[in-house]
Amino acid sequence: MLKLKELRQKAGLSINALSALSGVSRRTIEDIESRGDCRISTAYALCKALNCKLDDFYKGDDEE
Repeated sequence: MLKLKELRQKAGLSINALSALSGVSRRTIEDIESRGDCRISTAYALCKALNCKLDDFYKGDDEE
């Protein structure tokens, strides 16, 4: 599972703002937040926009 919604809210960004910063469509961000997975290239773009590492983006087994 991904921590996208948690990281986005912590950064104080709306879905539209994150979309503009990352170049990832609003619909894709919504899908990732509800589904909990995405392509690594998409995760990288989102992490870059959120100024976090890929390791921070993924929930470990102990966090689920």
